[in-house]
Amino acid sequence: MTDWIRACATDDIDPEDLIRFDHGDRTFAIYHAPDGRFYATAGRCTHENVHLCDGLVMGHLIECPKHNGQFDYRTGEAKRAPVCVNLQCFPVKVEGDDVFIGL
Repeated sequence: MTDWIRACATDDIDPEDLIRFDHGDRTFAIYHAPDGRFYATAGRCTHENVHLCDGLVMGHLIECPKHNGQFDYRTGEAKRAPVCVNLQCFPVKVEGDDVFIGL
């Protein structure tokens, strides 16, 4: 069973950007894609444990701020070295003006 947690409002994130969301002892990155959809991943890079909210969003990619590795935030797939371990992704739903992630 999925527990849905409100992460933010839809207008908290500009298109092609992301925000940090912390819940309990976990941290996440919430993305607003160019097509208007929202996505959620683990918040830290799998390579150096740096938070991705300080990275650069380009289309459907998030670039880690430390070593410029890239992930496709829709799937979590590692796309450019030095990252080689995929990001964990979480389901997202939008209800009204609120973005929820499933834990």
